[in-house]
Amino acid sequence: MSDLADAFKPHEKLAAQLIPHACESDDGSHDIAHILRVFRNAMRIHAEEGGNGAVLAAAILLHDCVSVEKNSPLRAQASRLAAEKASGILAGLGWQADDIAAVAHAILTHSFSAGITPETIEARILQDADRLDAIGAIGVARCFYIGGRMNSGLHDVVDARAEMRDLDDKRFAIDHFPVKLFKLADGFQTGTGRRMAAERHDRLVAFYNDFLEEIA
Repeated sequence: MSDLADAFKPHEKLAAQLIPHACESDDGSHDIAHILRVFRNAMRIHAEEGGNGAVLAAAILLHDCVSVEKNSPLRAQASRLAAEKASGILAGLGWQADDIAAVAHAILTHSFSAGITPETIEARILQDADRLDAIGAIGVARCFYIGGRMNSGLHDVVDARAEMRDLDDKRFAIDHFPVKLFKLADGFQTGTGRRMAAERHDRLVAFYNDFLEEIA
């Protein structure tokens, strides 16, 4: 555990406390590797945008502490449930009420599904850092991993471009690109996040076009 916690420098002591609570499922798209990637994204943004580093680190480490599958009717409640659980964990560690509330707000507002606007710099950074992990090359990998987990096909064999049908990303993984992934870069909250997102968005588009060309 100490080696893993060390990857979260300069917040390795906090990480050692919170990693045991960070993940509760076998979902490889929301595992500790995802949390570490989000942390690294966030630290890059934090270095330019500021904010409370400890609050941000705690929010990152606990933002997926409640697992709700993508196809669950409770999906839109996942961030609220995680915020509530995180608040209890931090209270048990003796955190001050204001800092707990700041962590809870960041967790509550990070989710695309929740549709709640982040109001603090820590919340904006977490949302940006988490969404960065949904686009670019890693976003491609996660999209198809989740598609397999949900028993989706790669694409519609007859109409992969959805020219004569409605998009359906529950049936076809590639449909998730125009349904959601291509829209994410427009919603970033920080200047640093927007710059990082633009690069990753271009990688998404390039993959999508290459994919469709190869199956044509």
